[in-house]
Amino acid sequence: MFLPIGDTPNPKNFTPWVNWALMGLNVAVYLLITWPLSGQPIDPQDPVLVDYLRHLSPSLPTWGELRNLLHSLSAYDLFTFAHGYKPGAPETMDLFASMFLHGGFLHLAGNMLFLWIFGDNAEHHLGRIVYLISYLFSGVLATLAFALFAGDSMVPLVGASGAISGVLGLYFFLFPRNKVKVFVVLFPFFFDVLLLPVRWVLGFFVLVDNLLPFLLNSESNVAYGAHLGGFLAGFGVAWLGEHLAWKWPWSEKRWRRGTFATKRKQKDAAASSPLLTVRRALEAGDRKGALAAILHIDRHEMARLDPGECVLLSDWLSKSGHTIGASTLLRRCLAVHPGSRDLARVYLALGLLRLNQGQPTAAYQHLQSVFDHQPDAETHALARQALSKIDTFRRR
Repeated sequence: MFLPIGDTPNPKNFTPWVNWALMGLNVAVYLLITWPLSGQPIDPQDPVLVDYLRHLSPSLPTWGELRNLLHSLSAYDLFTFAHGYKPGAPETMDLFASMFLHGGFLHLAGNMLFLWIFGDNAEHHLGRIVYLISYLFSGVLATLAFALFAGDSMVPLVGASGAISGVLGLYFFLFPRNKVKVFVVLFPFFFDVLLLPVRWVLGFFVLVDNLLPFLLNSESNVAYGAHLGGFLAGFGVAWLGEHLAWKWPWSEKRWRRGTFATKRKQKDAAASSPLLTVRRALEAGDRKGALAAILHIDRHEMARLDPGECVLLSDWLSKSGHTIGASTLLRRCLAVHPGSRDLARVYLALGLLRLNQGQPTAAYQHLQSVFDHQPDAETHALARQALSKIDTFRRR
């Protein structure tokens, strides 16, 4: 048995109110609706029962099977048929209602465990509103992915698994160097708690628990297509969010988004070289001149800055209050100089920038990357010093 029980590192002094609210809502629906209705017999006069039997009776060839079905049905079965998402009769409200209905206690407990472990980091990184939107968006896309392969089925889909798979996709992209605390039981030989790389754990969830059964057409009540669709939706949201620095494209001035100039009139390009102006300002320590000149640099010229110049320029941008531009500049530097010897300094700058923004879990990813790129003694020491400020689980 492999049971995830925690992750590391986690943000300090942060209460994930949205994540807790989502968990509370799921538990409340279970306690107020699922549990009581599961113990109630069906009402023979319920019009939903007629609709339920009309759609399921073709798959029940004998009267005996139909009679056994009637004896096993509960009021909750009819409730989920009415409010779960049915690909053969899609309704918008069912898209959202189905996210908070569960098939039983173990179904609920497993989903809430994963949401508790992985949701707080995602909420801290995205912000409360964006996290909530991402959660619901992933849940909707997960349900639609399920419907894509279910055809005109009238079997209802219920559960928060699709939305939570979206949280896992977010986490997979945003926190690749985090560790998951896993309780391992190989009875009767081995009992221990291990710290495993998050991408091993989530990769196992995607490939072994979902993709393989999906490709093999495994007979199961598990909606593998919904899990895969939700994971891809969360991964896509994370990729787009990082590309836009988690800001709406229209919310800030162009250069604060780090896009800088996209094109320049030919006569202006001939008259002066903004890249040369920036380099002269960097050499002279002229922060004001460098920040003014960077507004006129296009992406191709920006790619010609070496990592050392990017680090210094990003530091000036950050100290001037332009952290989005600083972050985008550093990430672009990593993309265009993959083989540079100075990448350790770029990862250090990104880590310190995230740490100063109050994003220790995001900082951790970049600071750990410093040691993969042969840092000099000073860079190595600064990265170790920054990491010491981030709480992590440590095995004795």
